[in-house]
Amino acid sequence: MAREKLGLNRRELIAGLGAAALTPTWSATGAAQAGPILDLRIRADRLALRPGAPDTPVLSLGEANMRFNRGDKVELAFDPNLRNGMARLRGMDDDGSATQQDSARPSKRATQMVLRQAGTFLCDLGLFPNDQGWPTRARPLIVRESEPVTVDRDETLLIEEWRVRADGTAIPPGAAPDETAVFYTLNGKPSLDVSARSNERLRLRFINGSQRTIIAVKLESVEVRVVAIDSQAAEPFPARNGALVLAPGSRVDAFVDVTAPPGSNLKIHLHEGKEIRTIGFVIVSRDPPARPTPLPPPPPLPSNGLPARLDLKSALRVDLALDGPDWIVPTSSGASSAPAFRAKAGRVVVLALTNRAAIATVFHLHGHHFRLLDRLDDGWKPFWLDTLAIEPGQTHRIAFRAEYPGRYLIESVATEWAAPRLVRWYAVE
Repeated sequence: MAREKLGLNRRELIAGLGAAALTPTWSATGAAQAGPILDLRIRADRLALRPGAPDTPVLSLGEANMRFNRGDKVELAFDPNLRNGMARLRGMDDDGSATQQDSARPSKRATQMVLRQAGTFLCDLGLFPNDQGWPTRARPLIVRESEPVTVDRDETLLIEEWRVRADGTAIPPGAAPDETAVFYTLNGKPSLDVSARSNERLRLRFINGSQRTIIAVKLESVEVRVVAIDSQAAEPFPARNGALVLAPGSRVDAFVDVTAPPGSNLKIHLHEGKEIRTIGFVIVSRDPPARPTPLPPPPPLPSNGLPARLDLKSALRVDLALDGPDWIVPTSSGASSAPAFRAKAGRVVVLALTNRAAIATVFHLHGHHFRLLDRLDDGWKPFWLDTLAIEPGQTHRIAFRAEYPGRYLIESVATEWAAPRLVRWYAVE
């Protein structure tokens, strides 16, 4: 049976951008005051993946450095010729009430939004194919906290996966990976050096930009303390065995106190279930230490204001299998579909997510962050998420407060390269 396709217009696609952090501030006239530009236009790009071999052509989204401050009113700039390659923002969704406006700059179509939450976000083109059939590079989006955060360096580490044929061309996720080699890049390079001095504190923002693969990242000879997950602050805790496990699209902010002696080269390892790769180094300078002793344990990052408690007793409860005929393939045209559920604004929703596939499946919720409930449904893990990997045959329950009226996407994708990305949507009324 052919799988149904989801038809989305530009307004509905903007609703799928991803916006716990964004609140729309639409101008009635389109003559809005100029502000920072969040550039989501597509560009041709090339990656040097193999020494001595031709570069691999890919597409890139936006600018390499997209950093803003919490509270910034940004103008979203889209390519006016963009058809099937629509961007989404991991961790951010607006309420779907947008209307397109003509910009004073004719090369762009603009929508204004306010960055109301700080954190590490991800812009990518994973929902739709492009005319060239090339894979696309994602872009980190960093929204800085309003309050000062005590770190010496703030580095973003975007890990991406590529499947490359012998002729140097790369295939996009969803295509059969026959006769391809696997490559990983860190910020677009096969290996990346991060410089530091002894007794410095680094804030490392790890992002799994792979579209299908769960990865583990481990730093050699340092203590890694998690301070945020999926753009939301967490009570700081040490990473188990010093490793960070990231599902596709997940983000983890970690504080790393560099205590190794000057001149040390500390490896950054990546493990994707088959082999361990070295994808970078923390290079400890031979300069004098930044301070006589390391900094004391860090306090939590400032909260984005998510609710401290969730009332599970009166929650709307929905069973949601992560496959089946109701899940459809997104495209630029086709039939619309019914919502997975509807919730009143302000009500708590509990989703029972069941993976009936024979392989791990990744679930992503747009528009809201959720708590992962304990097995007995009597509490939750002490952090917020928007992405969750579920093993075969397992059911996980999550809970969130439906705070923002609108229509939002939910995604499901199996962790194999050729698997299609499937979507449904839900409504908050």
